[in-house]
Amino acid sequence: VQLQASGGGLVQAGGSLRLSCAATGRTFSSSIMGWFRQAPGKEREFVAAISWSGGSTYYADSVRGRFTISRDNAENTVYLQMNNLNPEDTADYYCAAQRAFSGSFRATSPSAYGYWGQGTQVTVSS
Repeated sequence: VQLQASGGGLVQAGGSLRLSCAATGRTFSSSIMGWFRQAPGKEREFVAAISWSGGSTYYADSVRGRFTISRDNAENTVYLQMNNLNPEDTADYYCAAQRAFSGSFRATSPSAYGYWGQGTQVTVSS
């Protein structure tokens, strides 16, 4: 699986952004997908994950209620809708995939994910 994230940018506090992650490969619809973020000087942290079918999702406490993860298996794409952004959300955002037919959408460690896209930068100004 190869992943390409896009949609980052500069937004004011309280604003919204929608990140997309396009995947190539035949196993996308069988892979749990996740979003992580990494702020300067900090470790990469879990943001959200979604099950193969999209029927189950899991969020970090810091984004629950503001962010929504979704996927379109017909388009091999996973999304992260981010609302009510605040400066603490500023980071590089990465999409990731677990190996097909394995793993858990509740796994929050980066080591649970075997495939990574490049980051897309999100900057939230106050």
